[in-house]
Amino acid sequence: MTVYSAFDRFCTKMTQTNISYVTSKVPEEPVEPCSRDDDNKLGANLSYIYYFMFVFSVITNLLVLVVIHRFERLTTVINILLVNLVTSSLILMSSLPFQAASMQTFDWTFGSAMCKIVFSAYYLGFYSSVFFLTLLTIDRYVSVVFSLTSTNVRNQRYAVISCAVVWVISGLACIRPMILHGTFKHFGTMYCEEFAHVDGLNVKMLKRSGFYIQLFVFLILPLAIIIFCYVRIVVTIKKSRSASKFHAIRMIFMIVVLFFICWIPFNIVELLHYEFESLLSCEAKQKLGYALHATRNMAYIYFCISPMFYTFMQRKFQEHFKQLLVKCFPGLKKHILVNKDNRTAVPTVGTDGMQSESFLNTSENAL
Repeated sequence: MTVYSAFDRFCTKMTQTNISYVTSKVPEEPVEPCSRDDDNKLGANLSYIYYFMFVFSVITNLLVLVVIHRFERLTTVINILLVNLVTSSLILMSSLPFQAASMQTFDWTFGSAMCKIVFSAYYLGFYSSVFFLTLLTIDRYVSVVFSLTSTNVRNQRYAVISCAVVWVISGLACIRPMILHGTFKHFGTMYCEEFAHVDGLNVKMLKRSGFYIQLFVFLILPLAIIIFCYVRIVVTIKKSRSASKFHAIRMIFMIVVLFFICWIPFNIVELLHYEFESLLSCEAKQKLGYALHATRNMAYIYFCISPMFYTFMQRKFQEHFKQLLVKCFPGLKKHILVNKDNRTAVPTVGTDGMQSESFLNTSENAL
């Protein structure tokens, strides 16, 4: 995942200068400068959505943390994974206001250190979020398909080790962008961007290999795992005779479709940018810029709302949220019906006594 607009603004200014370079004694046709102002303006306008996504993500994710702390146990697998997913989502979203400010002012005013910190946080949140979403899917798969024996592996130790591995891998994956990102000044404007040259490093090869590793490890592999797990979950659920199975299948379908809609277009556009951008005409580059800005926002929206599918979509979480509202605002008690008997609600998806629960309820509650 790259931050595209700053580099394009830099290239636009370079092509609009009167500096000429002698590359041949043979006269050549003058090359018309390729202005990227239009698609950069689109990116600047769309970046206002970043502030909303940041505020929305902070509010909803903090609510999830409060509800888990107030009503749940942090010793269950699902809650440990959820807390880590929420944390990674907050880390990712914390970088958006800085990106938005830079895109709107066409300048980086936060300094060189913040340039590395912001984009390291961006990649750390991005990488870890994908992995935690995948772990949640695997946990649902194990608890539904192997409901009678799932407690042998679904325990606190398994969850803690899995989360630790995710953070280590994500942190190691952030080393490349941390090294390459920095600030430079051109025509009085400060940019925070990946350097085109770093002493002792083949930057072009590093960027290219980094992109394809990211594409495979953080998109294709998780997507394959998610599809496999949810197909098996659907097959298992359909074998049950419960009337609520169709709700669970709908939720599964929504999660998979949302993942496809938000992620596939962005990665296709970014792949085109890496492979063919230098070969395209100016008009085609502008269209590619439009597509990249639009699809990147779709990808951000997925990270913004994905924790809600594992929390606010659960009936028990909704009951906990109602209780929290009534406790904070007693005047709402007459307007909100609160079910204080948790036994009538869907069981918490992370409870360790999985054998005594219906696997359908577990799957429905998890989705």
